[in-house]
Amino acid sequence: MTETGNEAAPVNVAALAREVEEFVAAAGWEQQPQLFALVPTSELLRQQPELAGQLDASSELTPVAQESLPEGDLAEALATIAWPDAVHGCALAQEIIVLPPDAESELPEVEDGAGAHDVDRLRQAAADHPRRTEARLVALVVRDGSAACVLRLRGVHAEDPADGTAEEIVEHPELAPNLVDALRATLLP
Repeated sequence: MTETGNEAAPVNVAALAREVEEFVAAAGWEQQPQLFALVPTSELLRQQPELAGQLDASSELTPVAQESLPEGDLAEALATIAWPDAVHGCALAQEIIVLPPDAESELPEVEDGAGAHDVDRLRQAAADHPRRTEARLVALVVRDGSAACVLRLRGVHAEDPADGTAEEIVEHPELAPNLVDALRATLLP
């Protein structure tokens, strides 16, 4: 509730996820995973008024890039993060390998709870697969529980793009449920 008693408008999480993906895309491919804090735009402008010309004041939240994540297992790195109350959400952009559903049967089997060696072997098999597609995934969550995911497929062009060069973008809040859950865990008290 706002001070006037009216409910606050919900955050457009899909638009925020697209904004993060477009920001990361501007730097090209071959990037490390990048984490963003989602902070209230009004608070950011109050603390740093010199940013007024660079931020969309009509947007409730602004993504703020964080320092690089440590090398190694992403799940372990996320498990060490706890955001202060001033952060209303977070987003993670990472490059992944996407395979067609029928290609899963061609990969080596890995048991639940498998060791790092087995997981690395599976990742390498996916990276070497002839039908792989590289992609950039952005998963975004806010404290109210809402989430959005955006996936840009590298080198896969959308059907009939206006300029003939648009890479295919897929949006769905459940593209990466495990990652969304891991990000939500960083927002827990």
